[in-house]
Amino acid sequence: MVDQRLTKLADILVNYSVKVQPGDWALIVSDPVADPLLAEVVIQVLKAGGHYNVVLSSETIDEAFYQYANDEQLAWVSPINQLAYEKVDHLISVRASQNTRSLAGIDPLKQQQRQRGLKELLDVYRARSASGDLHWVIGQYPCLAYAQEADMSLRDYEDFVFKACFADKDDPVAEWQAVHNEQARLIDWLTGKKDVVVRGPNVDLTLSIEDRSFINADGEKNMPSGEIFTSPVEDSANGWVNFTYPAVRAGREVEGVHLEFKDGKVVNASAEKSEAYLISQLDLDEGSRYLGEFAIGTNYGIQQFTKNILFDEKIGGTFHMAIGNGFPQAGSKNKSIVHWDFICDMRDDSEILIDGELFYKNGKFQV
Repeated sequence: MVDQRLTKLADILVNYSVKVQPGDWALIVSDPVADPLLAEVVIQVLKAGGHYNVVLSSETIDEAFYQYANDEQLAWVSPINQLAYEKVDHLISVRASQNTRSLAGIDPLKQQQRQRGLKELLDVYRARSASGDLHWVIGQYPCLAYAQEADMSLRDYEDFVFKACFADKDDPVAEWQAVHNEQARLIDWLTGKKDVVVRGPNVDLTLSIEDRSFINADGEKNMPSGEIFTSPVEDSANGWVNFTYPAVRAGREVEGVHLEFKDGKVVNASAEKSEAYLISQLDLDEGSRYLGEFAIGTNYGIQQFTKNILFDEKIGGTFHMAIGNGFPQAGSKNKSIVHWDFICDMRDDSEILIDGELFYKNGKFQV
């Protein structure tokens, strides 16, 4: 018998996040391990009157690709993928895994080549997303591999995921609407502000948000959600941050990340673990050493770090920043093939000032 929370999660993804309409084309991308949730997503798309395609891959296939692909194959873009990214109305990505470290042994240079090869496809995706022509959402299936990463039993992890998405509530949409309304209040207060100062034992940073818009992350793009974010003025960041949580990307766990900024650019970077991979990502292109995002997590229902950025960046009491590609809808001009988030705890002796006024202190909003 299907867990009703799984059905509710599929309903949230299809009818709240991307809002499939009759005749729409939805592309559903995932791993075979997520089959129970994918079946529910397909049912919801059909009930909404839409059409669908499902594209499945796996870490085993990805590992084989990186091991055997030559330079030309690494750069090749499938015409099928090109057509889908140019034409689909909705992209529903469901993250799932059998082994979250399957790509840990892959040469970072090969991954760089692949990222560069996909640049034009990503440009199409980002442009259509910014214009509103493509609706997308990233969700997650609560599988065993992610439970192990989070140091939880599968049952506890399922409860964690469904709670974070409000799939355990009678009316999940009403819950997300309440999140939207509270974040809208904060964004209204931030509108027209310019200078940001972030201070604490792990950070001493200034940056500018002049003429930049904050985005209300209320579950329409990420599920779960709960953050307000913008793209800082490209040359404005000055100072340093010691990020308090590991950053997990492409099967690698990078710990103890320290970044120093001068006039917007990362001029010094180090890590206690996987430093070479950190530097490889910072050196991908001209935009990868500049900030594409500054954000504050607002989901106080997520308090446990699980080594999963979809959840961890939303932790209430933290802020995060991403190097690389920014958000045109927020006013960003920074372009990069990388967008990588790093998270810093703000719940102890920390504050954010906006135009000299206390906005946030010890993990709580003050306005």
